[in-house]
Amino acid sequence: MNEQSPNTVLPRPRTPFYFNTSEHLLRISREKATTLAELLESLRKCPASSVFQHTFQTLQEHHFIRQGYSNDFAHWALSDCNEPALAERLAGVDVREFTSLEDLRQSLVGILEDYIRRKPEAGTDIAHEPFYFCVADIVVLPTSFAPDTMRGFVDGLKQVSIHSIYHHFIEARLRLKLMSNDFSQWLLEEMHLSEAARAINRIDIYTATMEDVRQQMVRIVERALQ
Repeated sequence: MNEQSPNTVLPRPRTPFYFNTSEHLLRISREKATTLAELLESLRKCPASSVFQHTFQTLQEHHFIRQGYSNDFAHWALSDCNEPALAERLAGVDVREFTSLEDLRQSLVGILEDYIRRKPEAGTDIAHEPFYFCVADIVVLPTSFAPDTMRGFVDGLKQVSIHSIYHHFIEARLRLKLMSNDFSQWLLEEMHLSEAARAINRIDIYTATMEDVRQQMVRIVERALQ
């Protein structure tokens, strides 16, 4: 069912939707691990930006490569430590459930602690290749799209880069400290389209590429305009 009747005029938003994008300047940090026990210790003390890089940011890269697991910790546990059971558990951590990097860190730490406690020898086995912790400095950049109508919003969704889609759909969850995203928040708060906002927030970021996410959002918003 559409949220708007054919004669309903959508309100003009108080604030346009400012489409931004972001660039990530990657650098290698001091922490590295050659065993799972070292990974655990480094994960406990590494910068929160490293946790972000190896989970949220890797998720973006996963949309391009579509190989392996969607976080670096799981991928290393499988490819370099030959611990598929651990890799599955680490890969099962859904970043959508977290609005805090520290909470995400503790979830990963808990999985590693439990696995090493149950299988102590796995903690000291030397990996094929070390795990190098990286950090990324995020630079937010404006785009030329700042629509103040729903039609303009749809046009923006169609034309911005997938990096902009990622910035507003995934990175925003940490910034908002909500189980949501910038698109859903704007549709809810400015346009009062709660059904469309919920539908966008339910899009599965693990089974859909960023281009798929874009197309699903376009369809959802266009239905709200009918």
